Amino acid sequence: MANIKIIAATGCPTGIAHTFMAEEALKQAAAKLGVDIKVETHGQVGVQNELSAEDIKQADGVIIAADKDVGADRFIGKPVLDVPVARGIRDAEALIQTLINKKAPIYGKKTAEKTAEETDIIESGSAGRKIYKHLMNGVSHMLPFVVGGGVLIAISFLFGIHSADPKHPSYNAFAELLNKTGAFGFQLMVPILSAYIADSMAKRPGLIVGFIGGMIASTGGAGFLGGIVSGFLAGLIIYGLSYVLKKMPQSLEGLKAIFLYPVLGIFLIGAVMFVLVEPMTAINEGMKHFLADFQGASPVILGLIIGCMSAFDMGGPVNKAAYVTGTALLAEGNQYFMAGVSAACITPPLVIAFATLFFRKYFSQQDRNAGLVNFILGATHITEGAIPFAAKKPIPVIPILMIGSSVSAILTYSFGVQVPAPHGGFLVLPVVNGAFQWVVSILIGSLIGAFLYGLYQKRAYEKIEKG
Repeated sequence: MANIKIIAATGCPTGIAHTFMAEEALKQAAAKLGVDIKVETHGQVGVQNELSAEDIKQADGVIIAADKDVGADRFIGKPVLDVPVARGIRDAEALIQTLINKKAPIYGKKTAEKTAEETDIIESGSAGRKIYKHLMNGVSHMLPFVVGGGVLIAISFLFGIHSADPKHPSYNAFAELLNKTGAFGFQLMVPILSAYIADSMAKRPGLIVGFIGGMIASTGGAGFLGGIVSGFLAGLIIYGLSYVLKKMPQSLEGLKAIFLYPVLGIFLIGAVMFVLVEPMTAINEGMKHFLADFQGASPVILGLIIGCMSAFDMGGPVNKAAYVTGTALLAEGNQYFMAGVSAACITPPLVIAFATLFFRKYFSQQDRNAGLVNFILGATHITEGAIPFAAKKPIPVIPILMIGSSVSAILTYSFGVQVPAPHGGFLVLPVVNGAFQWVVSILIGSLIGAFLYGLYQKRAYEKIEKG
């Protein structure tokens, strides 16, 4: 088995935690099974440990554990398992064993379209998964703009809420610089989202058309939802153009890429989006007003929904739906919604950390060490630190984390806390409006979850002892 060589590519939308957790899980599983593995990571700093053409040529199989575009076309003709990044963390050994058993489909052939019913590993044929990967590729590229811009705007508020306005008595030139620079990050959010959805679908021609479609959506008021629609439309437009132009001579391929795709693509996305932008703007405004009304009238229900979503898969698709909605509303000026989302995302790792601290006797030394690390992860808004604990006992642990996150979010909304930054955890406390109430909300939710988890762990420990 030692002569088997496997390569892998991992990537998650934020590129912070899941990407590298999947890398570590695959390496550990490969060592256990006695196979060689090289893992390429697609994190927020870019591609690391990049796979060479020789690596791909020599590989006996490929694992793609990613929720974003990692350039799968280079693996055509190879046995490939294409799964969500969470599966790479949870089922690393099973994935590698499937390649060892030569049960993986050949990428690029119809066999790659097998469903999960035909094999319990392969997920590459799902249309829904492909759509999700395209969407998350856009989100992945968008987040640094939102986080960078949002934090700069938030810091500008330290000088006064109106300190960036030259006409206001509290005006500060440095605050204006921070505010205006950060605002560019927010202004590019929708175009970048749209461009990289289209890029995932149709590569560079899609990127160009998607960016223009996103600009129309952004300037027209269609916002985040308009950016998603324009991104997928741009990808489809390039698909259509490639089909219409496929009979052109090979010698004119360069003309297609540099002239026909951009000119025709930009014209078509403009024609479609100028029709769609008005109804999409109405939907966008309606959603904002609905959430704002809901937030004021029913903080308990809203907090319960956000808490459960954030803790359900801790950085996965459901968590990202809540977080991305929060960033979109933050860009529209709603700082209340993000406060609850942030509280709910910070809580799960703190639940783990407090549980391993207060109920030390009932956790292994390895779990206690990992628990201490979760204090740092939670404080910096990295929810994924709770995943290894949830993976061991998902049925009791995930509901407990959902309870803790829901309490934190409900209290945050009830106190009317405002968080102007989309990431950073407790590092952004100086710019939080209602910082004390926010910390108290998170601590209460975390401690409730910690005692529930600790009591469960105590019961399980005592049951084994009596054994």
